[in-house]
This record gives sequence, structure tokens and C-alpha cells, in this order.
Amino acid sequence: VQLQACGGGLVQPGGSLRLSCAAGPGTVLDYYGIGWFRQAPGKEREGVACLRTTDGDIYYADSVKGRFTISRDNVKDTVDLQMNSLDSEDTAVYYCAAAGYYNSYDPKSGRGMDYWGKGTLVTVSS
Repeated sequence: VQLQACGGGLVQPGGSLRLSCAAGPGTVLDYYGIGWFRQAPGKEREGVACLRTTDGDIYYADSVKGRFTISRDNVKDTVDLQMNSLDSEDTAVYYCAAAGYYNSYDPKSGRGMDYWGKGTLVTVSS
């Protein structure tokens, strides 16, 4: 399973970005649990938002609750992360990852995720 995250860039504090995670040919993301993770310089990777396929349960890190929204676009077959009210603490490389339908994973760390895409850099700066 090949994953591609896109949509990163430079944004001013308070601004918004929308990241998108797409899969390569032959893969339907609807069959996978999808998570967004990020890693800032000098920090460990952390889970931002995860969407579990089996029951639709959604995990958000406390630091992004109320600002970020994860959602599936069934037309485009992507999993998007809408990020609002961005601040400098959100600066990081953002990765999307996928887990098999019944596979368990830790949404806080990403341990157990089966597939990882290359990251997209989000820089929040004035």
C-alpha cells in the first residue's frame, strides 16, 4: 500500500491548511484505518487524528481537539485533515499511515500502523 500525503506548506499563525492522504493505484482507503501523525524537530512522533474503520471511532490528540478535523472523501478516496487556528506548535512534518481493517494500533504513537507515507511539511510562522 502506497500512501501519499500532500497539502503542507507555510501558513501564518491563525491560518488553516488542509492535508490530504491518498493511496496508490489498486488500493481503496475505505478498507483501512487511517491516521495522521506528526513529528516536530527534536520531538517524538505523535498521533494527531485517527479514523478507525471498524466502528468509525475518531481519535484526536488533546492539543488539536476543536481545531483539526479528520474525514474521508469517498469520491476522491482520500482521508483529509482540516487544520484550523494553526499556531507555531503545529509546525512539523505530517505523515499519514494506514492499518489493516481489523488491525489494532496505538493512535497516540502510531505503533501498529502497517503502512506509512512520506511526510508533508507544515510550517506555521509569521
